[in-house]
Amino acid sequence: MLQYQIERIDHQVANDRSQTGVFLIGPLERGQATTLGNSLRRVLMGGLEGSAVTAVRIAGVNHEYATIPGVREDVLDILLNCKQISVDCRSQDLEIGRIAVTGPAEVKAKDIQFSSQVEVVDGDRPIATVHEGHNLELELHVERGVGYRPVDRRNEETSAIDLLQIDAVFMPINRVNFTIDETAVAEGGSTRERLKMELVTDGSTSPDDALAEAANQLIELFQPLATVSMVEEIPEEPEPAVEAQIPLEELNLSVRAYNCLKRAQVNSVSDLMGFSYEDLLEIKNFGSKSADEVIEALERIGISIPQSRTSA
Repeated sequence: MLQYQIERIDHQVANDRSQTGVFLIGPLERGQATTLGNSLRRVLMGGLEGSAVTAVRIAGVNHEYATIPGVREDVLDILLNCKQISVDCRSQDLEIGRIAVTGPAEVKAKDIQFSSQVEVVDGDRPIATVHEGHNLELELHVERGVGYRPVDRRNEETSAIDLLQIDAVFMPINRVNFTIDETAVAEGGSTRERLKMELVTDGSTSPDDALAEAANQLIELFQPLATVSMVEEIPEEPEPAVEAQIPLEELNLSVRAYNCLKRAQVNSVSDLMGFSYEDLLEIKNFGSKSADEVIEALERIGISIPQSRTSA
């Protein structure tokens, strides 16, 4: 297999602390760039774990359509601003941050007081504007998760009435694009492909770490397939019934019938089970009386044989 190289050719950090990374991967065989690009993009956009604000409690507010005296933004605007805050939570447990300000004040994300387990990525993200002489108290809940989690209206009935749920976007990747170009790198000018990937993160993770995590998830996904063994199972032959193992002597047949069967190489009940009534009659010196005798002896132990070969 052709060994390819990964090169990061660009890394930028925007004013909102989002990060952009551009990677070149190649050379690749024809078709491999598309396979690699599509697989990585799907995992990057929907499979990476991230952090998000999932609920907000505002002092004196019990529904999202309210307004707050002395605050320029209404509750819906504040919830939307909180939803857009990028955070990096290193704990798997629920983390709670709080804000308590007195106006005049421009409340921003950096004003949220979290534990050391949570880092606010873009501290200049605006939340609300409080006028002079008024107060604003917020409580923000932060969780880790994967993908997109809408508000579960059924759980709202059992949660605190003043805890306002938010649709949570846990995806740390904002955008992934890739392009493919052809390059001749082998002897004789044979065509190879090169994959160019552009990743834009929300700043809670770097493009390098995101790409590595996506690749590790794909490795874990395909690893079980590498150990599949196509060993054909040999079916076990059923064990013969106990009655079939009974020796011929225990049937207590007449001497004539016994001797005829012995000369025909019949030594046990299992040998007799391969005969029909017509087969017994064809044994040398074995008449219908002896055949009936054998049938009755077999029936005493719960075994029957067919009348003819066609009915077997």
